[in-house]
Amino acid sequence: MANRKRQAAIGFILVTVFIDVLGIGIIVPILPELVREFAGGSSATAARFYGVIAAAYALMQFIFAPVLGALSDRFGRRPVILVSLFGLGIDYVIMGLAPTLGWIFAGRLIAGVMGASFTAANAYIADISSPDNRARNFGFIGVAFGLGFIFGPALGGLLGGIHLRLPFFVAAGLALVNWLYGFFVLPESLEPENRDAFHWRRANPLGTLTVLRKYPLVAGLAIAFVLMGMAQRGLETVWVLYTGYRFGWDERTNGLTLALVGLMAAIVHGTMVKPVIGRIGERRTVLAGLGVSAIAFFLYGIATQGWMMLGIIVFGSIGGLAGPALQGLVAGSVSPSDQGKVQGGLTSLMSLTAIVSPLVFTAGLFGYFTAENAFVHLPGAPFLLGSTLLLASLIVIVRLFRRIPSEPQGALLHSSHTTPVRGDDQDQER
Repeated sequence: MANRKRQAAIGFILVTVFIDVLGIGIIVPILPELVREFAGGSSATAARFYGVIAAAYALMQFIFAPVLGALSDRFGRRPVILVSLFGLGIDYVIMGLAPTLGWIFAGRLIAGVMGASFTAANAYIADISSPDNRARNFGFIGVAFGLGFIFGPALGGLLGGIHLRLPFFVAAGLALVNWLYGFFVLPESLEPENRDAFHWRRANPLGTLTVLRKYPLVAGLAIAFVLMGMAQRGLETVWVLYTGYRFGWDERTNGLTLALVGLMAAIVHGTMVKPVIGRIGERRTVLAGLGVSAIAFFLYGIATQGWMMLGIIVFGSIGGLAGPALQGLVAGSVSPSDQGKVQGGLTSLMSLTAIVSPLVFTAGLFGYFTAENAFVHLPGAPFLLGSTLLLASLIVIVRLFRRIPSEPQGALLHSSHTTPVRGDDQDQER
């Protein structure tokens, strides 16, 4: 009976994540185009404005992700998820009605606060997972993300072709439907006995670093998370502007292409995570995934034809195996009372990278290397930097794994969901 309830809870949170990502995916192909419209049609100017707007969104996530994570440790995951979803619905309405770039900026600030709901979703999965299935369950989260980004960008591209503002209102409707679903169906995952008191010193971006330090493996992985996040956030913010500039892709083409990204993510997370991690382990899966991603970013940067990007997307999707493996390593090293704070800390760090990345990749590199006065024309420069960062992340993790060897098979802490993990029993690899 308990197992059936656990499986049902996984289904509930996956549907919630899917609808949430679907709403986000709808606006991905059209938000840069809307900014370009406000910027008078200039790609270089739009890149600078969009970089600042994306950085502001990430700044709010950086500040509020640990707050939501700590609140979910105190009051449970469900109320945090519900408040966040309702706020996202309001945000989409604001952006759909925005008459100026200032309103777009304000809407993204609200979205940054409310978009930290993924912190509680990851903690939710950690609550209901065991050491044997945690990587698989985080892989399911990847499937939900992938499916959301199959249908979201494709739908956004098609709706944007009808009217540039229409996707925002559809996204608002989906977010509110998701809120209703969560209100009536989503159960709570955190038992009262596993809840922790709320402390402001641990619910701020700097305070969460003290929580990460409790778990040496997680603290080391956090460095790799930052480098990976820099590369990934850079790709996300520059993709539509880059493909439009380099290959002449419109909203519809970008929407369908991003749908391919989601399809491949769903396939990889849904069919490859469990067998690959079961065969080679979480650590080797992380290393292999990072290597593939570094190669894919380099190929994006030197591609000369649009069709090449499609092949690179398919190849690069294998790199998505690193995410569930990393999350599995983290979840297996953290006690239940700290899951929300640790997930909030990691989300906050990733948001910090998303503050810097749009400014460096989009407003900086892409804006400069596509400007008329650039000393060399190199629109693929952001992807080449991303490849370098992924290689650096790979080196950091190799050194970390050498410093902190994995536990022998069968030497897991089976009490990892009831007892904090000390620094001398750090890694819970299966």
